[in-house]
Amino acid sequence: KVRLGGKGQMEMKKKPHCSSTLTTLRFVQQWCLLLSIFPISSLARTFDYADALSKSLLYFEAQRSGRLPYNQRVTWRDNSGLTDGLEQGVDLVGGYYDAGDHVKFGLPMAFTVTMLSWGVIEYGKQIAVAGELEHALEAIKWGTDYFIKAHTSPNVLWAEVGDGDTDHYCWQRPEDMTTSRQAYKIDENNPGSDLAGETAAAMAAASIVFKKTNPHYSHLLLHHAQQVFEFGDKYRGKYDSSVEVVKSYYASVSGYMDELLWAALWLYK
Repeated sequence: KVRLGGKGQMEMKKKPHCSSTLTTLRFVQQWCLLLSIFPISSLARTFDYADALSKSLLYFEAQRSGRLPYNQRVTWRDNSGLTDGLEQGVDLVGGYYDAGDHVKFGLPMAFTVTMLSWGVIEYGKQIAVAGELEHALEAIKWGTDYFIKAHTSPNVLWAEVGDGDTDHYCWQRPEDMTTSRQAYKIDENNPGSDLAGETAAAMAAASIVFKKTNPHYSHLLLHHAQQVFEFGDKYRGKYDSSVEVVKSYYASVSGYMDELLWAALWLYK
């Protein structure tokens, strides 16, 4: 079980992974803690926090799904998940794998991108001094590019790609996946206000990050964030009631009001 403080004390349960005990969410919490102590004190000078920041961002490159870019630094990774969404007639290539498996869970991925964006908003200067700002922006954009793809129409958001049960029984490289790549969505008849709210928050926060350096992309993110929020607010319901396969991994324990409030705050900001 994973408990997260902050925005409404969101709580999520997850089945233990066969290949890793470290979840992406816990890693993001540690990443943000690292940023909070980055201004170097006399005691901190004995530690290389810039190196720790660099390695933490490198982790996200190792978690990438899809067609990898030419400047991919984790060279033992290659393209994977290139047919994600094909059976459903949509392009869901990209995004991040969850922890040690190859499922793309929308809720924790969105929370991860929100926290990465918040870190850059609050500590962008320190990250730049460490020489890692470009890598941080790339980590955020890798997630938001996927969210844009997953939001195929105003009231449709793809929630998950892959199946946790079959995935966790099979130990293999993402480049060699043979497990199910079934995709699941939320829509007007199958609501998921918590997922919609968290995804809207991620894109709204990222729109702030890119406002000066990439205004067109920032505007695109804000447009999607507003649509996803309105969808989640109008058609209310817990996403794990619509996508039941996620209940054993990232269940909607605390409901959806906290995510809707979280998204509204980022949109207002």
